[in-house]
Amino acid sequence: MNLKTQRFATIRKIIRSELISSQEELITRLHECGIEITQSTLSRDLKYMNVAKVPHKSKGYVYVLPNTAHHDISISSNISDNIMSLTFSGNLGILKTKSGYASAISVPIDNLESPYILGTIAGDNTVLLVIKEDATRNQVIESLLRIFPMLSNIL
Repeated sequence: MNLKTQRFATIRKIIRSELISSQEELITRLHECGIEITQSTLSRDLKYMNVAKVPHKSKGYVYVLPNTAHHDISISSNISDNIMSLTFSGNLGILKTKSGYASAISVPIDNLESPYILGTIAGDNTVLLVIKEDATRNQVIESLLRIFPMLSNIL
């Protein structure tokens, strides 16, 4: 196994088994595992691996691997409080959020693997949902309610 592959495997193992909330914390854990890494290399690695940060009840934000945000991490129940509205136009949905929350809200949606939502694009306070052409609005709403139960309060 080459050094990069070993580094990626160790990063995955740490993120899966611990709640890591900063690059500094991850660098410390990697050093403890015998891997020397700079912050800039770690930043590139995290981007390459599609690692994201999602809200967590006690740690603020924590790193998650792709396709794990809604399975292994307890998403902060109050993140739904930052969703202001949901509207539809054709096969697009628009989630309006409080400023700065769109990206954190889009990660668990992308990881949901809903057959009705093809993907998202997040800005600062807007999440664009690209919806499968034959999906109904109710199917999309039901998918979103699985990860954001409080969304029912604004519908």
